[in-house]
Amino acid sequence: MTGFPLKIVTPDGLLFDGMAEQVTVRTITGDLGVLAGHINCVVPLGMGRATIVVDGKKRYAACIGGMLSVLNGSVSLVPTTFEWADKIDAERAERAEKKAREILAAKNLSNLELRLAEARLKRALVRKGVAYMDRK
Repeated sequence: MTGFPLKIVTPDGLLFDGMAEQVTVRTITGDLGVLAGHINCVVPLGMGRATIVVDGKKRYAACIGGMLSVLNGSVSLVPTTFEWADKIDAERAERAEKKAREILAAKNLSNLELRLAEARLKRALVRKGVAYMDRK
């Protein structure tokens, strides 16, 4: 399969700089797959699993927020948070999910508290799901 240059850069620094064959990410409107020859575009990222294919091997990550751009055949993935599946602490994600669910079960939450707890729950579920994908 034909490859393309891919850079993954987070606020913590450069996580990947090399050739990839495919990138699939969750955008704010659904999943987007990128192969060599993709048209130029810039899309905002949502919260979900990223799949990166390098040398025919799939690698998964939790990818939250940020943007993806394709410009003249080069792809830049600039997420707010990006964690490779093999680096995710699944037990920590379980604890975060439990804590978020406890907060959501509370009565009289303000709108802000509710939205923050929902976001925490979504992040925990994404991280947990990606961590367990890597263990299959």
